[in-house]
Amino acid sequence: MEPIDLILVEDDPMVMAVNEGFIEQIGGFQIIGTARSGAEGLDLIQSLRPRLVLLDIYLPDMDGVEVLKEIRRCGIPTDFIMITAAHDVKTVQDLLRSGVVDYIIKPFKCERLKLALEKYRHYLEKLNDQAAIGQEDLDALINSNTSANRSQSLNGSDEDLPKGLRTLTLNQVLKFLSEGGQGFSAEEVAEGVGLARVTARRYLEYLEKRGKVRLESRYGSVGRPVNRYKVI
Repeated sequence: MEPIDLILVEDDPMVMAVNEGFIEQIGGFQIIGTARSGAEGLDLIQSLRPRLVLLDIYLPDMDGVEVLKEIRRCGIPTDFIMITAAHDVKTVQDLLRSGVVDYIIKPFKCERLKLALEKYRHYLEKLNDQAAIGQEDLDALINSNTSANRSQSLNGSDEDLPKGLRTLTLNQVLKFLSEGGQGFSAEEVAEGVGLARVTARRYLEYLEKRGKVRLESRYGSVGRPVNRYKVI
């Protein structure tokens, strides 16, 4: 598969440089343009029509939500992954309704961006391989690539959780586990979601108590068993 054209819209030059480095490290994507404002991003997207845009929300002239909605209004067939510090529920829901393919909250680790990009590439490969798609394949594609895996998300408010846990982060942990298709250790979850290891373990233990994940002990050739968590 040819490299996927990609545009970065991010106003912080340091964050832009880090994201560019991550993308080059991951491979399979070609950065064809960068923008540091909403207006500049709109112009680039309209002229270059990339397959994918990594878009921040907090931009100096207009926010990323406006950029996304304007591109949707113009009917340009571009997909969006949001990379932003915005994590209030209203903004998240608004963007999910607008059809973003993923939502990454800053700060994040390279592994989380890699997961999002590999998932997106798999999505394109599946669609490009066939002229028509059956229900079974479509169900698998939607379940593995939708930005909000609603069948695996938990409802409720932060007040319903133990002290220090948040619903949004809890769903991020659950989403990471369900997208991987395998068991993950607390260290791997921490790396993938961008949490401290002790924090990731608290979320995993809570999910285990809720019956959302199960704990499996796997023994290697030497040493202690590795505890891995898997979605039920």
